[in-house]
This record gives sequence, structure tokens and C-alpha cells, in this order.
Amino acid sequence: MSPHDVVITGIGLVSSLGEGNDVHWEKMTADHPVPVIDTERFAPFTVHPLPEIDWSLQIAKRGDQRQMETWQRLGTYVAGLALDDAGMKGDESLCATMDMIVAAGGGERDQEVDESILAASLDTNDRAVLLNQKLMTDLRPTLFLAQLSNLLAGNISIVHKVTGSSRTFMGEEGAGVAAVETAAARIRSGQSSHALVGAAFQTEHPDMLLAYQLGGQLQRGQWQPVWNRDPSQGGGVFTGSGGAFLVLESRKHAEARGARIYARIGNVVSDRVRRSNGTLENRLREMAAGLAGETGPHLVLSAASGAYEATIAERKALEDRYALRGLTTLTGHVKEAQFPFAMAFAALAVAHGEAYPPFDPSEPAFAGDPRTVLATAVGSSHFEGMALIGAA
Repeated sequence: MSPHDVVITGIGLVSSLGEGNDVHWEKMTADHPVPVIDTERFAPFTVHPLPEIDWSLQIAKRGDQRQMETWQRLGTYVAGLALDDAGMKGDESLCATMDMIVAAGGGERDQEVDESILAASLDTNDRAVLLNQKLMTDLRPTLFLAQLSNLLAGNISIVHKVTGSSRTFMGEEGAGVAAVETAAARIRSGQSSHALVGAAFQTEHPDMLLAYQLGGQLQRGQWQPVWNRDPSQGGGVFTGSGGAFLVLESRKHAEARGARIYARIGNVVSDRVRRSNGTLENRLREMAAGLAGETGPHLVLSAASGAYEATIAERKALEDRYALRGLTTLTGHVKEAQFPFAMAFAALAVAHGEAYPPFDPSEPAFAGDPRTVLATAVGSSHFEGMALIGAA
């Protein structure tokens, strides 16, 4: 035990299952956890939708709400939940010295503008003139400013007064891993005493689904658990909307203010291996053994995307030694938020001293107190990350 141990003192969660830690714990520890899905709005694709949210509970000013897109409102809202949970919200001295590391993608496109450009292009052969006209009318500068990835961090700073250093990482699942890895390293080295880390993803927007489909990753047809998807029906990914933020502190800082500690973060490792000839499977096995050891029992909270190559490799690498729980079965794939989600659910299991039941019949039972839980995020196309979460 060290004063520079990295501990989790706040967790903010929103997913299709609902809002808050208690709601998620209750639904994920039910005898037969059931996902919430929407099969109609984006048919033939299925999504895990956002629940109803009263944004004013964490974003008091209507003006602030209006100038944010949904993914920014979601991220700002979930960050507020984490700060509340850590007992830091409204504490100016703590928030002013708090570092922030956010994993974010680009913003949502203006669907009406896109459709108007496509419609107008059908009636002209001079597309260059058309685009110049649209640039002077529909494509206003503020439209592009709204897409900046670091606006989520900016809005969190404005709404919640988190005004220490700020970093934003891009790069899908890898961004979420890098955000946690960087925050933990800064705290462990003494460069930071407390940090807000996390991400949000809003999949219920046509351009978000289009990007996945252009990459051949979306799954069609009937919903299936993450480990058991039919390759004949697409790429294996069912996306979800949600957000996860964590408050990380040094043990010394947390104990000095009398904070409740959920769990301790051990080593965080990441890689980006060439995915061919079994390389990914072997590397995942090595990463897990380096963190958790070759023998069990160990519970694994996996943020497997469902993408076939990566998901099959992860299962083959880990299922013989560890009890896998594919959380994406219940939340859908939430892109940058995958790793923060896995970390949060791992910390809840450690704090409660209770393992999650199987999320689908193919997962094995787990007996005993999960004193350590392995959290994983293997990107759908690249980047791998793992962390060992242990009792405080």
C-alpha cells in the first residue's frame, strides 16, 4: 500500500440500462440480466438506446444545454454524476485543481444540411459551384466549431468548474484506454493528485451508424449476446449510447478528505499489435498473465466490441483461465467509453465483494469474492488495453 496508489472514488454511469451506479448494479446482478434494445428506428440495425434523462439535474442552465449536441450533454451529465458520487461537485478548491482527461470523437453532423446538399446535387452538373454556394450559406463556421472533439472537456469545465489541466484523446476504443492509462500514470508519479476521466458516445444518429457500416462492422438481424454473433449477418457490432466517467485520486489525497474508495487501480497496459496469424490472441494472453497471473480464479469485465476477429481472439485468449463477462451484451458497443465502462463495472464488483452472474448462457459461473477483477477493451479494429482492479 502506497500514498501514490491510484484509487477510484467516483463513478458516473448512463447506458441503455438506466442512470447511476445503483440502477446498473441492480440490473446487472439480476438472475438473468436483460439488455434494452431498439430494433425499429434504424432497422435492419439494432441499437441500445439512451434512457430518458432530465438534463437539468446536472446541467442547470438551459442555454448550456441548447448549445451542446447530445453526446456533449451526455458526457457533461455523466461527468456531473461522477463528481457527485465522489463528493466533489460544487467544491471549488477541489474542482479548480482537478485534472481532466476525456476520450472523444467528432461531433454529430447536421443531417438536414447533408441531405440538402445531396438533394441539390441531383439537379446540377456543376458541383463545384453548388458547394461554394453551400459554403457561403448552410456551412457556417459555428457548424464546424460544434464538431470539435475537445468541446466535451470545455463544456465540463464550464458547467462543473473543473479547471485544472485538460487533455482530449481521439482514437475510438484506444482513446478510452489512453485516457485512463495517462491519468493513472500521472497520479502514480505524483504529477497529479486527482483527475476526472471518461467518455460518452451517442449512437442514435445516422452518421454514427454510417461510419460503422462503411467499415463493415455493424450486425444486422436478430440481437445476440456479444460472444455468439452470426458472421453471416454482418460485422458483429451492436452499438449503444452511454457514458462513463471516473474520479481517480491518489490514496493520500482520497484519505485526507475522507473519501469513500471503491477500488484500487493496479497496472494499466496497452498495445497495438498486428492482428494476423494468431498474434492478437497470443498478445492478449500475455497481457492478462502479466497483470493477473496465469492461475485464477479471476473475473474479467470485458468490453469486447463483438467484431469477429477481435472478439474471438479475446475469448480464446482468456476463457481457459478467467471467467469472462461480456458487458457489451448489456450496454452495446459505446466506442470511446468502452474501457471506462469496463473499469467502472469492475470497481463496483470489487466494492460490493460480489461477482456478476453470467450475462448469457455461454459464460461460466464464478464462485467467491472477486478481490481482483481484470477490465479489458480490445478495439474492433485496433488497440488493446487491460487494467487490474483490486480491493482498496
